[in-house]
Amino acid sequence: MGLLDGKVAVVTGAGGGLGREHALALAKEGAAVVVNDLGGSRDGSGAGSAMADQVVAQIKQGGGEAVASYDNVATVAGGENILKTAVAAFGHVDVLVNNAGILRDKSFANTTEDLWDPVIAVHLKGTYCVTRPIYNHMKERGQGGSIISTSSTSGLNGNFGQCNYGAAKAGIFGFMRCLSLEGARYKIRCNILAPVAFTRLTEDLPGMNSAGVAEKLDPSLVSPLIVYLASDLAKDVTGRTFLAGGGQIAEMRMVTAPGITKQADGGRWSAREIAEKMSPGAILLPD
Repeated sequence: MGLLDGKVAVVTGAGGGLGREHALALAKEGAAVVVNDLGGSRDGSGAGSAMADQVVAQIKQGGGEAVASYDNVATVAGGENILKTAVAAFGHVDVLVNNAGILRDKSFANTTEDLWDPVIAVHLKGTYCVTRPIYNHMKERGQGGSIISTSSTSGLNGNFGQCNYGAAKAGIFGFMRCLSLEGARYKIRCNILAPVAFTRLTEDLPGMNSAGVAEKLDPSLVSPLIVYLASDLAKDVTGRTFLAGGGQIAEMRMVTAPGITKQADGGRWSAREIAEKMSPGAILLPD
């Protein structure tokens, strides 16, 4: 018996890297999997069926169930077609893993529109395009579900040369936080993943070419968290953000410091008063 027997999962960008490992891990625990991948390069150019087909074949060779989807997540039609593929093959969807992504890194001064728009389209709009039809399907079906969307420490903590990518990934964080509130009444859980892994998207980033990094940051080490969040073991877990990689799992939180409230002058601060109260860490400290 697998943790996900009888469940159907959709994984976008599942032809390689993290998505591939997620799809294999979900299938190993009994889920039927829709393996979505446009088959393009890491900058989003090109397309093909081979990447998704290879993962489907591997799942089937292991005794699992899978079907391929080559739809573009960055379009409304693509998102709707992914749902149609899942329903036609398996009848319903219980789990969605938004993983598809591309990179077009540049320092911000050199980030032209053709570097900005496709990254926002695939990551942020793509998460919307796939999530909306599947969320509505889960809502109408009335059996709940699990939606896991991939953010990044580049969006949550920041990273040089990734303003486009970081903006999209921070947007995904905000999107899922809001959707977790809306989905709660329908038992649709929405969580956020910030993975750290050696993949074709990250292999040439600073520090990734050091000895032993590829093994330490094997993307398969992230996927058990996906299985957990997809399963009934996490039936009460929603609206949370998890960093995972290299054997580490940690919750990331947006924290509001206590700060101070001015009582005099109707609560109106002057800039000099703020400067006097501001610590080196940019936290307003009480007297």
